Amino acid sequence: MSFPTVGVIGAGQLARMMVPPAIDLGISLSLFAGASSESGAQIAPHTVGSLSNTGAVLEWASHCDVITFEHELIAPELILALEATGVKVFPKASSFTFSQNKLAMRKKMEELGLPNPSWQEYDGGTPEIEFPLIAKSISGGYDGRGVFKVNDLSELQSLHASIGQTILLEELLNFDYEIAIMVARSPQGQAATWAPTLTVQRDGICTQTVTPVPELSKALVAKTAQIALLIAQGIDLVGVMAVEIFVVGDHLIVNELALRPHNSGHWSIEGSVTSQFEQHLRAVLDLPLGDTALLAPYAVMGNVIGIETDKSNDLYRPYLHLMARSPGLKVHQYMKELRPGRKVGHVTLLGADLLHLRSEVSHAVDYLSGAIDE
Repeated sequence: MSFPTVGVIGAGQLARMMVPPAIDLGISLSLFAGASSESGAQIAPHTVGSLSNTGAVLEWASHCDVITFEHELIAPELILALEATGVKVFPKASSFTFSQNKLAMRKKMEELGLPNPSWQEYDGGTPEIEFPLIAKSISGGYDGRGVFKVNDLSELQSLHASIGQTILLEELLNFDYEIAIMVARSPQGQAATWAPTLTVQRDGICTQTVTPVPELSKALVAKTAQIALLIAQGIDLVGVMAVEIFVVGDHLIVNELALRPHNSGHWSIEGSVTSQFEQHLRAVLDLPLGDTALLAPYAVMGNVIGIETDKSNDLYRPYLHLMARSPGLKVHQYMKELRPGRKVGHVTLLGADLLHLRSEVSHAVDYLSGAIDE
């Protein structure tokens, strides 16, 4: 049997992090990139083109054995056009919609009997949900974009007018914290989850993750896995998926889905027997899934995010300090242009002393980003 070629639509850092496990497995990757300068395209074979050029995408896809995605900003019509050619596309269009369309996701969670916040479609008038509330663009949002806290009716009407289409309203939850769980599923229905992850957010962007979630009860750990597995089966997932969940006391409420490798699973590169990136390749190729056990009591991951600074940002020189200070620290550079608010890399540290791990990861992130210089 010849080794397959996996086509990846998108060439950002998620595609970049698929490269090492693909090399190990002898699998060829072919990326469809917007530009050769994109993170993944810098190190992997790729075709440059526009996703609006369906013919070019179909030509590229004809040389691949299976097609997958590293982001959600893909027209559903393009996915259907790919499927119509007979090429294997995972996740399928019928599954991927729950990652792209927040309203469809809410309806599906309700159909599966899973815990939703109170929600409604909004096209004007007075909402049924009390203010303050959360308003969301139905598609296109990520990293806090497209999500708005709305305090009164005039704010809501102004927002609705500016968006110019139906929006999703949700109750504003007073949650204790937010967690995520990664789940993988193959075409034959084999499924596996990783340990749930605590996600620490600032301005809608994840800054740090801790795996497993400290002090999460065994009952809630089991319930989190059950929710993820039920969703994976219910939407006929193929590949990996992140399920973002709010913890409210002893209750779990589904927030959002991401049908692709996800920031909340980056810890698995060093912290799990099988990383989310290898597992995604296994799943879309219908290979047996790998072991998801942790390799240490805790894995802490921190995102390196660009900040406003008048200093030149040298992301290489900090290695001299960080590697001497914390030899176990693992650094991942995405080789992206540094801009305020943009994720340009991440670091991971494994161990048993959670307080120490979180402190060291926070220091490394601040030092790399230029927020501190000692």
